[in-house]
Amino acid sequence: MSTSSVLFDLPGPRARRRQRIGTVVGLLVVAGLVALALWRLGSNGQLEGSRWAILFDTRTNVPQRLLSALVDTLKVAAVGMVAATVLGALLAVGRLSDHLWVRIPVTVVVEFFRAVPLLVLILFCLLFLPVIGIPTSAFFALALGLTLYNMAVLSEIFRAGILSVDRGQREAAFALGMRKSQVMSLVLVPQAVRRMLPVLVAQLVVLLKDSSLGFIVAYPELLRTARSLVETLNFQFGPIYTFQLYVAAGVIYIVVNVLLSWLARVIERRTQRSAKAAAVEDVELPADVQMGGGGGAITKV
Repeated sequence: MSTSSVLFDLPGPRARRRQRIGTVVGLLVVAGLVALALWRLGSNGQLEGSRWAILFDTRTNVPQRLLSALVDTLKVAAVGMVAATVLGALLAVGRLSDHLWVRIPVTVVVEFFRAVPLLVLILFCLLFLPVIGIPTSAFFALALGLTLYNMAVLSEIFRAGILSVDRGQREAAFALGMRKSQVMSLVLVPQAVRRMLPVLVAQLVVLLKDSSLGFIVAYPELLRTARSLVETLNFQFGPIYTFQLYVAAGVIYIVVNVLLSWLARVIERRTQRSAKAAAVEDVELPADVQMGGGGGAITKV
């Protein structure tokens, strides 16, 4: 019997019919809203090819500036992702420490940075750090703000993933004489990473989108660049390219996030296959055992 039939009753003919009707009605409503939006955009001239051609016109520097903004966005997001992931893992280990003098300060740090809004952290880094003698820039303030906020969130993801591993794995590792550091690095973390990878990637996608807050500190990321292009082109040609430029910025964000999610799924599938290959291994039995009728091989898990 399948697991789904055990957890809940399978829908009957009437329920399946209602589900199909609901699906069709929902699709029709969505299609109607999309058609209405396209009709309104077309009636206002927003779908004319001449307006969208501005995105590819090198004479106006629009594609060059959007590409440069994409590079700047990926740069600050990559720094934030790496730093937040490393610091989040260290904070998670600190929160799981047996030493109270380590666990309590780490908990305070995590809860503090989770509670403070990201925008406040970015402005704090830009405005307060120079006061105490630390030179900063828009890039540094944005990267540091993203790191401080997301390291706290990622630390809770790491901690939850580690705690989700069956307690028997930990006890078996200790029974083999492993130290706690070995249990953490060799047993718990590899299993936890595979479990929390979807949530981890989702948070990194949020980090990438949060880089759009860089326009507050004048960092030339995608949103600020699109806004600057709108102001420049509106001054030159009038307010006819606003919709196109903001849509272009949104599409770039969507494409990058989809690629990041796809890469995460590829990594997840490969780690699952490697884990299964490492967990199931045929070991030949000694000749005397084989003679006793115990079979030709055993499976080592």
